[in-house]
Amino acid sequence: MPRILMERSGEMEVFARVVQEGGFSAAARSLDITPSAVSKLIARLEARLGTRLLVRTTRALTLTEEGEAYHHAALRILQDLNDADQEAAGGAVRGRLRVNTTIPFGTMFVAPAMPAFIARNPDLIVDLSFTDGIVDLVADKTDVAIRMGNLPDSALIARKLGQSRRVVCAAPSYLERKGRPATPADLDRHHCLTFNFRRARPSWPFVWEGREIAQAVTGSLVVNNGETMKQMVLAGAGIARLGLFHVATDIAAGRLVPLLENCNPGDLELIHAIYVGGGPLPHRVRVFIEYMIETLEESPLLKGVALTAA
Repeated sequence: MPRILMERSGEMEVFARVVQEGGFSAAARSLDITPSAVSKLIARLEARLGTRLLVRTTRALTLTEEGEAYHHAALRILQDLNDADQEAAGGAVRGRLRVNTTIPFGTMFVAPAMPAFIARNPDLIVDLSFTDGIVDLVADKTDVAIRMGNLPDSALIARKLGQSRRVVCAAPSYLERKGRPATPADLDRHHCLTFNFRRARPSWPFVWEGREIAQAVTGSLVVNNGETMKQMVLAGAGIARLGLFHVATDIAAGRLVPLLENCNPGDLELIHAIYVGGGPLPHRVRVFIEYMIETLEESPLLKGVALTAA
């Protein structure tokens, strides 16, 4: 019977920490051990495996091809061990959960839901970041991101949280100054607010005279997130096309007016929680996603709310 290697998980944890911290000394400080102890553990690991995992120079530390593969496997195994410990301890969720979401969705749904989530999981640290930009989950060490719209083909796994159609809208103050568009073509004479992270020429979809069209729009203001755009529209800066979940309460209160609803294509924008695949879903990520689904499933704002045509 082969000898049981009791030290494997410890070697993996030290190796993973060296990669995370970018060096032996930094890893030693984070683990509260000496740099020489880290060096000996890595040397013992490489000797046992019979291959070099790290290339060390005075300026940098680089993973070999074998090191890359072992690092990926080690992270998965360490997460499985952590999840097993948590399950055995009665399902308590521990550690740090890094969540990235868009500013509108985070402000409206994630942030208000966090007090109850933290109360339910007091041993978990939730690290929240809000941005509408593209996020590299691996490079940014993000556990789960929440994004709107179509997802590109990738190794990411997605769970649907909800959906919302989009609506063209403006503030009453803007319409008093500039008038109300009656057809998509009328938008040529209006200030239309667009996003600066879209490289293609801005256009909005409509159904006009029985066919789908893409109406080009222009304006003197572009922004990088939906919340800023909503604030600009509320201030009367122009017309925007935003997620209905984001502006439904402002429309109901009369602060915004829906436009061209008779030719709105009704296209749904799906809202997903996305995470990196390639192994079992970490317990802390699974608990968060299930909690958000539970929290959001009854929200009428995420079911494609209908408005009276205008």
